[in-house]
Amino acid sequence: MKKEVPGFVKWAGGKKQLLGQFKNYFPKQINRYLEPFVGGGSVAFSIIKNHMPKEIIISDSNEELINAYEVIRDNTGELIEKLKQYKNAHNKDNYYKARDLQPGKLNKIERAARFIYLNKSCFNGLYRVNSSGKFNVPIGSSKHPAILMEDDLKEISALLQNVTVKALPFENVANYAKTGDFIYLDPPYYPLKKGKSFTTYTKEAFLEKEQEKLSEVFRSLDKKGCKIMLSNSDTDFIKKLYKGYNINTVQASRMINSDATKRGKISELVIRNYE
Repeated sequence: MKKEVPGFVKWAGGKKQLLGQFKNYFPKQINRYLEPFVGGGSVAFSIIKNHMPKEIIISDSNEELINAYEVIRDNTGELIEKLKQYKNAHNKDNYYKARDLQPGKLNKIERAARFIYLNKSCFNGLYRVNSSGKFNVPIGSSKHPAILMEDDLKEISALLQNVTVKALPFENVANYAKTGDFIYLDPPYYPLKKGKSFTTYTKEAFLEKEQEKLSEVFRSLDKKGCKIMLSNSDTDFIKKLYKGYNINTVQASRMINSDATKRGKISELVIRNYE
């Protein structure tokens, strides 16, 4: 059976496993689609395949991720060749050599290949940067990580052909949104326990202040006449922020966690401003 959507990175909080449950919550008609926390792209790819919106804008504040999207869309062949080199040369020394490279000194294709290589061969597929923005995850244990998934890259490239890709902070979505748009928001989740957050896709934290700012963006988009769906952790803080909107729960399996005992089924919120 053909899988629902292709993938090119492992991403904490990725939504591939939730697409079956999400189908019940998406609007029936989607003419224009915006996603400002695109991450691994599972929801965007599903929307493109199944709803074929006339216009799509995906964005993220992680510049490495957005560069990879642009290269997959525009230079798939060259990216595949570069990933073949990484795959053939993969060992501990070469992993740390690649990790030490400065992305700002690489061309777009080299930068995207390094990003995908590190994501696929690092410990537990955990994308994490330190306060200086430097990727700092150790090598994973797999001797043969899935560094090159050629068919997936080609399929994603085809899906992205008419998609606008931007590196932007999430609040900029309001500059592009129009009445009637469908906007999906998948921010770094509010932590279930104090001090236990995974908010390190970028060097900036995403805690109470950022969640409150996001809820203001949600309300401004609502006033604009957009249809908005948001995912977040099942916490009283988040429920309070979105009081008055439609709040449902879905059951997710947490796959990426450095502590194996923390992986398993967990309740998450789906918040919408439409029926």
